[in-house]
Amino acid sequence: MYPVSPGHPNYSASGTNKFIPEIWSGKLLVKFYDATVFAAIANTDYEGEIKNYGDKVIIRTTPTITIRPYVIGQNLQTERPESPATDLLIDKGNYYQFVCDDVIAHQTDLNLMNNWSQDASEQQALYVDSDILTNIWGQAHALNKGLTAGKRSGDINLGVSGTPLQVTKENIIDVIVDMSLVLSEQSVPKSDRYLVVPEWFGAMLKKSDLKDASMTGDGKSILRNGRIGMIDFFEIYLSNNLAAASDGGHTCFKCYFGQKSALTFASQFVKTETLRGRAPSATWFAVSRSTATRS
Repeated sequence: MYPVSPGHPNYSASGTNKFIPEIWSGKLLVKFYDATVFAAIANTDYEGEIKNYGDKVIIRTTPTITIRPYVIGQNLQTERPESPATDLLIDKGNYYQFVCDDVIAHQTDLNLMNNWSQDASEQQALYVDSDILTNIWGQAHALNKGLTAGKRSGDINLGVSGTPLQVTKENIIDVIVDMSLVLSEQSVPKSDRYLVVPEWFGAMLKKSDLKDASMTGDGKSILRNGRIGMIDFFEIYLSNNLAAASDGGHTCFKCYFGQKSALTFASQFVKTETLRGRAPSATWFAVSRSTATRS
């Protein structure tokens, strides 16, 4: 508002007369959310087979058949194929519940229930994404992590607590190629491979030799189109939900690489309802959700 001279009436909303109203925008400020990646790196092959919180899906696996050399006239050795099943346990749940007074919902010019429910849905996705990226770390195969990764080579350094792998713009491409080699030595299919890294990793890639379009095979440099895309069979995903820790004076991140069939995700909304609270003018909105992950 304009300043008011002494002795002149104040007509603004903050003054006594209030002839000039305050205007509240009918649009809510856009809220930005961290990008989630779990839907891109996990399969949902068994999601339709769960029904309620606490259920368990038994997943049968294909046994490995032994191949033996053959000599004419020999007695053939017979095997009975066995392969242990693995369980997909629906053992995690979360919920949200908020209150909106009826009188507020009636008088406001915004659809608060719809807006808050949309935000709750986004927060659910971020919660699940962070939970997955935090808890699947310890389930990686011993030959796919650490200072001596590689089923055949056994000399690929992927870092470990106390001796983290330092990534620079000079060695970042080599690091990605090494990750791909680790999967290839495990005979992992080259399709649907993924790499989840923090945002600074993506920025460093753009500073590396990949900024030269001729090296990527694209028509434009990644500095021009802003897209990292695929590098050595990996689809690169950037995430702010990776767990970080201080190690040796450096901020370190637990990054993931793998193939989509290795991680299964299942989720169901069990119940969604509007509840009438004890207060005569209050309405609560609640939802519960059960989730499971297997890697």
